[in-house]
Amino acid sequence: MSRSLPAALLLLFLALWLVASYGVRYGLMEDAQWVGLCTVPGEYWQCQVRSLLGLGIHFQVLAWAGLGLALLAQVVSGRGGWWLAVLALVFGVPALVLYTASIAVFAVVLAGLRLVRQARRV
Repeated sequence: MSRSLPAALLLLFLALWLVASYGVRYGLMEDAQWVGLCTVPGEYWQCQVRSLLGLGIHFQVLAWAGLGLALLAQVVSGRGGWWLAVLALVFGVPALVLYTASIAVFAVVLAGLRLVRQARRV
């Protein structure tokens, strides 16, 4: 297996994750049809998801989770730190799209820096 294959797969996954995040933003959070449909609580399951996601956005859950994981990834060495950085990107990318960019930008940058950091030679 080529050394660049995992990096290419990660970039492809992150691009698809970014597209899905924009789909949630413009298809569920900002679409005017859901404002009218969600006036009756419990009518549609999408309204429950929209409500919970709105609370998560308000309390910046995705951004803080991404930042915490990115900071933890800086401390953990080896493959564990690499996977924590990937997980930080999984939380950080939607946080960038879903209105919490001020915190999420630090999570994405720190996670990206951890992903490209070379292993130390002893």
